[in-house]
Amino acid sequence: MSEQNHLEIARRVLKLEADALDQMSRSLGAPFVKAVETILAARGRVICTGIGKSGHVARKIAATMASTGTQAYFVHATEASHGDLGMIGQDDVVLALSKSGETKELADMLSYAKRYSIPLIGMTAKADSTLGRTADILLAVPDAAEACAETNAPTTSTTLMIALGDALAVALLESKGFKADHFKVFHPGGKLGAMLRTAADLMHRSAELPLVRVGAPFIDAVKAMSGKGFGMLGVTTPDGKLAGIVTDGDLRRYLTSGKTAAIIDDVMNHAPLIVAPDQLAADVLRIMNERK
Repeated sequence: MSEQNHLEIARRVLKLEADALDQMSRSLGAPFVKAVETILAARGRVICTGIGKSGHVARKIAATMASTGTQAYFVHATEASHGDLGMIGQDDVVLALSKSGETKELADMLSYAKRYSIPLIGMTAKADSTLGRTADILLAVPDAAEACAETNAPTTSTTLMIALGDALAVALLESKGFKADHFKVFHPGGKLGAMLRTAADLMHRSAELPLVRVGAPFIDAVKAMSGKGFGMLGVTTPDGKLAGIVTDGDLRRYLTSGKTAAIIDDVMNHAPLIVAPDQLAADVLRIMNERK
């Protein structure tokens, strides 16, 4: 098979799934609004469940909700029938996923939700299925052709469910006024968490810093910088305010210039670039890259 054929297949798949997403977008209505309002009103958590590929999608939806301010977790439908139903409380909301709506492993979960009057949101392509009829709120996804026509492997259907789950999560976070400050609390690790932290979260303070007073002997300043290993030095006024900074580059340039300095004031940058403590790390990094 040629490279051109590979590209044609990829474009066909993307076009098919994009068309299905567009169809779902246009079909959204009152049930989606009711689902959002039901979750917002719940005192408990959103229990996401499913089997197979739908289960993987349910797990992803739970993770997205949990990281964006909506308490949620995944319960495997099969494990639910063997004791994990006890993880579901009457203040919770169940979000069950199944393209066919006839996944037999969901039966005990659906019965449990009905028995204890736990709100049940069903996400399925078959409105007249067991899940479609049992759900208090039906989030119907288009019964679109799968991208893999030969095997009917879940492709388009899982894309639709993931997208609808994202739509739910975003509608919930915006309704709650969830902002970057909240988001970073749930993402302390990794690049995303780091970029959402502020300068105050990352900066060094007081005794950690190499500092000397205005008028300090040049040699004392060099020793202070070398002792802390920062590659820079802060110069402060008697009342502790920053008067300027000296970097190792400043020192090298000064020493190679042939000049001699008695005090650090002769070398320091009197107008260094500064940022506010509440500036995001992403903005600080951008400023540093721009100013070199």
